[in-house]
Amino acid sequence: MDHEYGAPQGSREASGAQGGNGTADAVRSLVRAARDDVTTCGWHLMDAAVASRCLDADQALWGRLAGHWDDLVADPYAAEQGTVRLRRLGRFLLSRSGEISPLAHEAFVQPQASNPLYVDVERRFEPLTSSFAAEPVLGRLIRLLGEVAAGLDDTGQWIVRVHPFRVLAQPDSQGQPTPEGRHKDGVTLVSSLLIGRGNVTGGRSTVFDGEGREIASATLSEPGSLLLSDDRATWHAVSPLEPEDAGRPGHRDVLVTTLAAC
Repeated sequence: MDHEYGAPQGSREASGAQGGNGTADAVRSLVRAARDDVTTCGWHLMDAAVASRCLDADQALWGRLAGHWDDLVADPYAAEQGTVRLRRLGRFLLSRSGEISPLAHEAFVQPQASNPLYVDVERRFEPLTSSFAAEPVLGRLIRLLGEVAAGLDDTGQWIVRVHPFRVLAQPDSQGQPTPEGRHKDGVTLVSSLLIGRGNVTGGRSTVFDGEGREIASATLSEPGSLLLSDDRATWHAVSPLEPEDAGRPGHRDVLVTTLAAC
């Protein structure tokens, strides 16, 4: 099933039901639709307008968040594969009641049967800046993801990892958002929020079922678009990026946030 800038049927129904009054009930309905899709189908694509409503984020707040992508640092592990990627890493604890607490910075290690390039490899990345971690939209996103993940696991706490990425597409080389190809993150819920993209083609996100069959595919083109998937039941990958204008570089900025039950 191919959804360009779209979402499963349940999402469209919920979006149409929200009306213009901005009530909390309407937002809960939208989040419930996302949780139901992820629980039953393994994935959900929330369009930018719906995500902005659920996160109570206006253009100014999105702009503030996007500014942090200019302060990312080079990923030396991706560079070994020929990919120019910038990133940072943050860790938080999310309680059932919605309390978010920062966790000590540590190496990033993915478990067996998840990422074929980096199984049990300790990768060390620079932490989120304090100003990034304090962004209101980030906290709202984490809580929203906790509500969705509650449909997958009845846990009291979640380990949240926040990965801002900028992948560059050079005139002489492709950008590889997922140099490892089709993979898992070794968590319960994985999400990808588009922050922005410029002078690039490609970067199509695809979700596969447990047998490797494609079940959803979309190019996240509008900032604020949010793709969610059950990482235990699905695999995911993103196609390469190429500069639209071959004479200058392009980029794709995303925020990948994962939740793992603890």
